[in-house]
Amino acid sequence: MQAHARVAAEPDGHGGTRLAVLHGESPLLPRRTGPTTIHLVGGAAGPLRGDHLRLEISVAPGATLEIRSVAAQLALPGRAHLPPSRFEIHATVAENARLRWLPEPLIAAAGCDHVTITTVDVARGGHLLWRDDLVCGRHNEDPGDVRTETTIRYAAKTLYRHDLTVGPSAPAWYGPAILGGTRAIGTLVTTAPLPPGPLTGEAAVMPLAGPGFLATAVGTDIRQVRAALDPLCAARAASATLAA
Repeated sequence: MQAHARVAAEPDGHGGTRLAVLHGESPLLPRRTGPTTIHLVGGAAGPLRGDHLRLEISVAPGATLEIRSVAAQLALPGRAHLPPSRFEIHATVAENARLRWLPEPLIAAAGCDHVTITTVDVARGGHLLWRDDLVCGRHNEDPGDVRTETTIRYAAKTLYRHDLTVGPSAPAWYGPAILGGTRAIGTLVTTAPLPPGPLTGEAAVMPLAGPGFLATAVGTDIRQVRAALDPLCAARAASATLAA
């Protein structure tokens, strides 16, 4: 299966945001659920081996967009002879534009082989919050193979670059060098200032070589990751509202 979705947000001329483009193909179906909020609806199971999904996001100067999903993305095995499933995300955030990416977790079901490649370009003066959570397998299940590659650029310079490989094909994926023996990991990258005080739980915060910071949390399940990172997302939302 191949599917392409595109969302383009721009100012409506009255202090709000309008969606100039809202296009999707199953299983990538974007639906507007609020003045500046889009939810991705899965119109089919997967992704499965052989699937190729592509999402393009564009936020014009002065616009605000928040993208969520109605459910977790479950990477499934599919036919063994097919290539890995692939999800490509390309986002651009213009000057004085705001993008918040807050989907539900990606779950690596047993036997899956999945790749997610993310590229985000933020113009100088743009605002970004990018959240990704990964759960290694369903309940009491060994995970499949997942590889994620994320690049975020600010003012044409790399702000964040991270690759992660987990699953039976990754050497010592369950060891301390990868997830420290845990089964869930979450990352949050934002161009906002570094928050005061420490995070709770198995989490760490570090400034980036540019505006913003990276927060990473791990846990035996996704609840621990959410407990550490959700407050940061809420705090960034509050600060963005005040700034606006």
